[in-house]
Amino acid sequence: MTAHGTGWQPAATLSALRVRALLLDRTRGFFARRGLLEVDTPVLSRAAVSDPNIDSLRTAVTGDAGRARYLHTSPEYPMKRLLAAYRCDIYQICKVFRDAEAGRRHNPEFTLVEWYRIGFDMYRLMDEVAELLAELFAGHRPLGPPERLSYRDAVLAQAGIDPFRDDLDRIRWRIRESGIDLPAGLGEERGPWLDLLSATLVAPRLGAGRLTFIHDFPPELAALARIRPGPPPVAERFEAFLDGMELANGFHELADAVEQRARFDAELAARERAAKSTAPLDERLLAALESGLPDCSGVALGFDRAVMLATGARCIDEVLSIGFDDA
Repeated sequence: MTAHGTGWQPAATLSALRVRALLLDRTRGFFARRGLLEVDTPVLSRAAVSDPNIDSLRTAVTGDAGRARYLHTSPEYPMKRLLAAYRCDIYQICKVFRDAEAGRRHNPEFTLVEWYRIGFDMYRLMDEVAELLAELFAGHRPLGPPERLSYRDAVLAQAGIDPFRDDLDRIRWRIRESGIDLPAGLGEERGPWLDLLSATLVAPRLGAGRLTFIHDFPPELAALARIRPGPPPVAERFEAFLDGMELANGFHELADAVEQRARFDAELAARERAAKSTAPLDERLLAALESGLPDCSGVALGFDRAVMLATGARCIDEVLSIGFDDA
């Protein structure tokens, strides 16, 4: 992130902002041709994400009985309520907010493109992600044919670890043997250690000149994805990478309200063990799931990172109209 002090000039060039505007236009055109409805959901909510790896920004509104409100980290929960109510394909382009995320590829306020496709499995949605990115990058950078790797194959190839069979001690050994700095609060669950292993030893080596999709994650990394029975059972989740940068995260969406509540409760317990703040669960989302979510897959794509890759920018500030340090 570029610091400009009291300077008023933005870091982004006019040419970068023109590319950004073009890619926004291409994104809307892509979904319009496929018949997706553009929606616009609230930025503020009484509920907040429970994922231990994501922190919400909290605020309050005068006259709201002193209740906390949270800036959304993703539009996923209200979009799923719309899916349950109207059962049609939808997308959204919006600003989202995450605390403690700042750096060359991170901004506390950033733009997500999120969409949901009824009747799609995750493989069909991976195809659509590849089609969107090919259209966005046309005329800006070439892309080789996309590849798909299972999470197991990718981690075995890049880190020498079997994420389904190796125990926590071996995963810890591999991370420490690589000289990686260990953040506080990883605990005794395999999930956070696998996340760290993937982020440091696997992800930077993926997507060399072409999109690489990683799919079929261990169940402890399911997030909001369905679990497909084994052996071994796998989470129907995928991530997309280009030039070592994560661009998208998608799921064959979990529709079981009971299972979703159990996962939320487990995440809140993990946050408490890590001495992190907790917030109310989104009971309206859980009620929508209970009423019946259509079989669907959904994905969130980091739009600012896509613009970075299209323009060759090295820092996210170079593709934002005004960066966080200059706002």
